[in-house]
Amino acid sequence: MGEITSMTATRKPDFFIIGAPKCGTSAMYEYLKAHPDIFMPAYKEPHFFAKDFVGQRHERFRKEADYFALFNAAHGEKRVGEASVWYLYSRCAAEEIRRFDPNARIIAMLRNPVDMLYSLYHQLYYTRNEDLPTFEDALAAEPDRKAGKQLPSGLCIMVESLYYRETAKFSEQLSRYFNCFPREQMHVIIHDDLRDDTPGVYRRTLEFLDVDANFTTDFAPVNTNKYYRNERIQDFLLMPPAWIMRLGKAILPVARPIYWKLRAVNHTIEKRPPMNPELRAQLQREFLPEVERLSELLNRDLTHWCRVE
Repeated sequence: MGEITSMTATRKPDFFIIGAPKCGTSAMYEYLKAHPDIFMPAYKEPHFFAKDFVGQRHERFRKEADYFALFNAAHGEKRVGEASVWYLYSRCAAEEIRRFDPNARIIAMLRNPVDMLYSLYHQLYYTRNEDLPTFEDALAAEPDRKAGKQLPSGLCIMVESLYYRETAKFSEQLSRYFNCFPREQMHVIIHDDLRDDTPGVYRRTLEFLDVDANFTTDFAPVNTNKYYRNERIQDFLLMPPAWIMRLGKAILPVARPIYWKLRAVNHTIEKRPPMNPELRAQLQREFLPEVERLSELLNRDLTHWCRVE
């Protein structure tokens, strides 16, 4: 990626929600988008600054002109931002963002890694980026998948997302950003705090962004636990047959309402089943050293995340 300057667009993003996935980023994106002094583009997760994750970088936004077009509607807002959840996991996004704007504000959102992994598995399974039927199977398949084996047969946008344990190495990932940006430009949100005191976390985030912190919005739940009723219908919606793709725009006016009707019929929101207690205890023990490193990095004791009951 070549050098990108502020002359490339009338407005450019000056803050980034970098992840991690399943840690409240969608909610924070919506809450910040509601603020009159903040512009967030309609499209979430362009992943422009993660060139090591080619699959996740949406093909519509791989070119600079297309990426900056996301912000064309920004006018008088004090802040312009975007949210791409794999920026934290990316090995090069931190440095790419630093080269783009060394004064950028960075918002990282973190969660108990064991809970995050379980939630991520269910999200990937729902979107058919994961095809192994249980969380245990998916964890056991990590070594094979790193060797290019046992990969999903259909849709898999980013194979690196299936390296579950790697996605939760928050101390290593966050350190890359601390090495690129001063601490005063970093704002770390813990999911527990967002869950327990959403208005307070929102207010502190607005203060970090130097916008009116007295503004409030509707803190409705975002990105709830989704499941599909029929696997074949889900595959049809996410991976349409070749003949439909060939027809393309010719059938779009007819296909769009059918698509949304099928999606609504096949979509359900349910409470996620609890994780197997033995597996949870195993993962808690496994992630304790990582959580200890993260606690030291943030100067906050988070080891209760890995306390085996």
